[in-house]
Amino acid sequence: MLNIDTLAGRVLSGEILTPEEGLAVLNLPDTDTLRLLDAAWRVRREAFGDRVKVNILLNAKSGLCAEDCSYCSQAKEADTGVPKYRVLHPREMLAEARKAQEAGAQRYCIVLSGRGGTWNEVEQVSEATRLIKAETNLEVCACMGLLLGEDGQRKAQTLRDAGVDAYNHNLNTHEDHYGNICSTHSYADRVETLTHAAQAGMSTCSGVIIGMGESAEQIVDLARTLRARRADSIPVNFLIPIDGTGLDGAQTTAHFTPWYCLRVLSLFRLLNPQAELRASAGREIHLRSLQPLALLVANSIFLGDYLTEGGQEAGADWNMIRDLGLHAAPTPHAPQADLAPALGD
Repeated sequence: MLNIDTLAGRVLSGEILTPEEGLAVLNLPDTDTLRLLDAAWRVRREAFGDRVKVNILLNAKSGLCAEDCSYCSQAKEADTGVPKYRVLHPREMLAEARKAQEAGAQRYCIVLSGRGGTWNEVEQVSEATRLIKAETNLEVCACMGLLLGEDGQRKAQTLRDAGVDAYNHNLNTHEDHYGNICSTHSYADRVETLTHAAQAGMSTCSGVIIGMGESAEQIVDLARTLRARRADSIPVNFLIPIDGTGLDGAQTTAHFTPWYCLRVLSLFRLLNPQAELRASAGREIHLRSLQPLALLVANSIFLGDYLTEGGQEAGADWNMIRDLGLHAAPTPHAPQADLAPALGD
């Protein structure tokens, strides 16, 4: 039987929840979930205090993807009407980075659609990174698809040498379920990509999309896998059902409630106490009025919109942070109003 009152102490002492305990976390009744959140908050606070890391996404290349990921609005067979354009010029990426810094972001995430970055795209992102590092204090995270074989190793090293701090490549779902959502690449390809990024010296950012038909046991195993892989940053996305994709998702997210989603976030926090945990896409839809409670578990968010789907208005995100008495870690040019001290300071 899961003892909620001892969870935080056990995790902070270095214990790893068993698979059975992970399932018990997901299956807690709603009436016990506030106690679970308190345990997750204690663990979050130990590593990250009252700070929230703010990230902003740039869709630097949209559509034009030959992969068939069934959840994705940019997949080759998706009929979603998303804009299609090739990689932005480095100075366009710099201009958007300046806006991100002025908005109070700490990390700027440059995302390119496609199976994997071409050498031209790697050079474009590398040049953009050099410009961004020279003119802002932002961290740069690249998300450019697969890094496979010796060519992938060299691309990873080129990005790192240019100053890219982190590489994002989500595991998305469990290894045993992966073939049900994508046939054009494998789970092993994703693991290899993360390995090459880490070997090049980049921080690894890898997370999940919950709500694609995975089992509770697979969710628990994913959280344990990311711990074993020592993921530095873990975005937890809740599937946004998008008309025109292979997986519109309505049937796989029908059981979602705000309390359930908070239990999912708590599971990933308790199994990954030192990782930057990001409440990511879908939080607005599935957490609804309980969305602020996610930041008592997660210590990171994307500000504003996602790649092809709208998010919560940025001002509402800042209000949510302030109302909780939390602080965004400041950047030199962040708006002071957005970094107002918490109540009681």
